[in-house]
Amino acid sequence: MYDSERNQRLGEVQIRNLTTQKYQYNDYRGEFRIQVKPGDVLLFKKMGFNSDTVVYEKQQALIIHLKERINAIEEVQVYGRRNPEDVLNEIKRDYRKAFELATPGELFSVGRTGAGLNISSLYNMVSKEGRNAKRFTRFIEKLHQQNIVDFYFTPELVRNLIGLQGEELKVFMQLFRPTYEFVEVTNHYKLVQYIKNKYEVFKLHPNLRPLRELPDIKMDVKNEK
Repeated sequence: MYDSERNQRLGEVQIRNLTTQKYQYNDYRGEFRIQVKPGDVLLFKKMGFNSDTVVYEKQQALIIHLKERINAIEEVQVYGRRNPEDVLNEIKRDYRKAFELATPGELFSVGRTGAGLNISSLYNMVSKEGRNAKRFTRFIEKLHQQNIVDFYFTPELVRNLIGLQGEELKVFMQLFRPTYEFVEVTNHYKLVQYIKNKYEVFKLHPNLRPLRELPDIKMDVKNEK
């Protein structure tokens, strides 16, 4: 695999058999081996270069030259994303009562007659309505954390950095989605490095796929006396 302009070897080129849809990457020397049958169509692509296709016709070796894209600006789609804090504030405004019930305030108050118990706060803590409100706000908190991850770890960022598209991009986003804890303390530079490092892992295992989610199994458990 060569750069057609500089006649230098090209590494990290994806070779996809369009007949079988299996693919792999060549090594740093530009060399590769792939199982093909006569008539199979091979697609060669690398970010920053024009793609090329070759029909295999029992050649002993394939020498491919890719031409670098010059003065070409790739189309970039810009999507408006709402700030997670704005979304959270809107939810808090729309469900103000639930958040008030989930955070009842001080249980004890001190007045002129001494310390007293805040009956309203105690009721909110032990009532079914109060417990439901707490469950609801915990769910909103987790949703808020996921929104923060989505706000920074975007398909547009990943596509522009490593060139994945379509199903490959979807699989990469699922496999290497960072945690909220990581995103909360990182910066843009570290996030870029994280994506590039995970891409190296992805290239080593091109057929890696996320595990299927197991169905929820509800069981009634009763205490035996």
